[in-house]
Amino acid sequence: MRLRNVKNALETLNNSPYFVKSNNRGKWNTYFKNDNPICLEIGCGKGDFLIEMARTYPNINFIGIEKYESVLVRAIEKVNNLKISNICFLCFDALNINEYFAKEIDTIYLNFSDPWPKKRHTKRRLTSPHFLELYEQIFKNTPHLILKTDNINLFAYSLESLSAKDYLFKKVSLDLANENIFNIKTEYETKFTNLGYKINYLEAVKKHR
Repeated sequence: MRLRNVKNALETLNNSPYFVKSNNRGKWNTYFKNDNPICLEIGCGKGDFLIEMARTYPNINFIGIEKYESVLVRAIEKVNNLKISNICFLCFDALNINEYFAKEIDTIYLNFSDPWPKKRHTKRRLTSPHFLELYEQIFKNTPHLILKTDNINLFAYSLESLSAKDYLFKKVSLDLANENIFNIKTEYETKFTNLGYKINYLEAVKKHR
């Protein structure tokens, strides 16, 4: 995917109170000034989903991770115009996720992640065994993961990899639009739904603690 360079993206990020530059590993409840649950979206894109989630659930804290400054700056520009105390954003590669969080995350959202379709790139998928092991290091209690994707191959792969790690599926759907599931759409989801694409959805938990 080719990314458009955004002028002064880093400056915009650094000037926003919603962009976190310090490492708060193990101290996120101190950062938010409460003991509310913390939910994490990996690959938050332009922020539509996470911002609306934060507005809908003021008693839950939300953190968005995005690898690219030029993408994250769009989320920051949106949230800068709002007054939301339970949301923030970070810019780093998810491979380093356990450097930023200890056992303090309640839920992880994976929305329309890069499917990495080539076999040699399997390890890069955000539901690969390697990433699932990283997530286990940051979940506070019961690992809880929610995924949405339009890519059926990634969805099938995710079902297999989660099953292999002893996750139990609370909800699975091959057509989210026709389910009675509360759903806040991402920017990609709105686009794909309007084009007639079916959205795959799963919610999984792993009780091992």
